Amino acid sequence: MKRLLLSLAFLAGYIVQAQRVNQCGIIIPPQSLQSDFSSVYEAKGYVNTMLDSINWKENFTLQEQNGINNAYATIIRNKRYIIYDNNFLENLDNYAGTQWASISVLAHEMGHHYRNHVIDAGGSTPAKEIEADIFSGYVMARLGSTLNEAKAAMNKIASPKASATHPAKADRLNAIEKGWNYAFGQTTTSGPTTTPVPQPQQNPPPPANDASWIYLSLYGNSEMTVYLSDDGKKFQAVPLKPTQPFVFKFEIYNYGWMRITNDSRARVYKLNHAKDYAIVWSRRSNNWTVIEVP
Repeated sequence: MKRLLLSLAFLAGYIVQAQRVNQCGIIIPPQSLQSDFSSVYEAKGYVNTMLDSINWKENFTLQEQNGINNAYATIIRNKRYIIYDNNFLENLDNYAGTQWASISVLAHEMGHHYRNHVIDAGGSTPAKEIEADIFSGYVMARLGSTLNEAKAAMNKIASPKASATHPAKADRLNAIEKGWNYAFGQTTTSGPTTTPVPQPQQNPPPPANDASWIYLSLYGNSEMTVYLSDDGKKFQAVPLKPTQPFVFKFEIYNYGWMRITNDSRARVYKLNHAKDYAIVWSRRSNNWTVIEVP
């Protein structure tokens, strides 16, 4: 289950007086007893708005599961999900004093799917959480939130201390700020400097209603050049970045070919439109390989 679960678990064991934490370490917002602040949470509508803001075609299904006091990205039987507790999100809105809090939670989980964090066996890592936080800040800015609104949830439920799986609150707030500033073409000197900010759907953006584009992701520590071909004869060099999917179509057919190295003897992979692929390191073959992403 570890490989399939990437949640907002900020640090197991972090306990604040008069506060509860769930099994993943998230501070559970207290149930609101007042009606001054209304939060009628409609996850699907918010997610659609976020998808439109970055021109991304949804590749996951939303599923409500009340009582879990959490929200997380996962894969179940080769199908992607974002599972959320509606009551948890509404209580979080009241706790933070803004509906942007729950929206940022969903944006964070979307970030895990956008970065394909859920397909490997590594589970949560600080690097993955930082990437999802940057993505969240970017999306919040595109939707029109203030920086404080984008940080509202993290300010309330994140742990001040880092763990083996999750960064400290300060680093996560800096990551959100980095993504938020990037949406406006700004830069910030705060926060981690080694994690690139998200650049949704470059080269060029596919239409929001077109699922035929191929998303090719690289899982590694450095950039790589691969070679793509429309006809299987002439291959063109394409640079890949570890944290930015390359989004493209072949021009002749609804499929094409790829080599990982520029060698006529290298293995040739057939890539089909409307499919997503990842280049990963295989410890068994001690070499790079290509897998289809569900």
